[in-house]
Amino acid sequence: MHFPTRPTVLQTGATLALCSALLLTLVVVEWRPLIDADERIARTTHGWAVEERGLTHAFRILTDWVWDPLTLRLVCAAAMVWLVWRRSAWWTALWLAATCALGTVLQQTLKALVDRPRPVWPDPVDSAHYAAFPSGHAMTATVVCGLLLWLLHDYGAGRAVWRTAMVVAVISVVGVGLTRVWLGVHWPSDVLGGWMLGAFVVTVAVGAYERRRV
Repeated sequence: MHFPTRPTVLQTGATLALCSALLLTLVVVEWRPLIDADERIARTTHGWAVEERGLTHAFRILTDWVWDPLTLRLVCAAAMVWLVWRRSAWWTALWLAATCALGTVLQQTLKALVDRPRPVWPDPVDSAHYAAFPSGHAMTATVVCGLLLWLLHDYGAGRAVWRTAMVVAVISVVGVGLTRVWLGVHWPSDVLGGWMLGAFVVTVAVGAYERRRV
């Protein structure tokens, strides 16, 4: 697996920033086609969630325990301890912590500024707090998985380890986003926004790390 070169990282970051800004604008102005699509998908998935109670229960366990932002931040903390203990990589550990903190601050700031209401159902299957956009679960999963994948690449992980990590990361990022919509606590565009903003944070962080190392 080859990570993008520096010019590609800059281009990717700019593209993600533009796409994130566009989606944010459409959410803020309540662009009707987007709102209609969100509501249509949310109604459909909520209906499935009410009918498929067993699957819904499994999704609640995944989203509340396995892919919960706190769990993922603890995984990051464990990686930081490993970096300091095994590699004496203080700078990398601080970079990892700072990036996770930046992602959280950006996420919470946007939630407060946009203040988008979450879906409301007469028969909810789950509940969540704070504003809807962007999805904190989706954004945190993207940031944490993206950073850890990059660290594995940077430290020369073997092919088997890399492929396993890639599969776990993709399942986690995609899976947590789908569970948030299925459980009726987010609109689809909240999740999309979380994915894009998380990828933007990772791209900026990797670009800054590589710039310092040059």
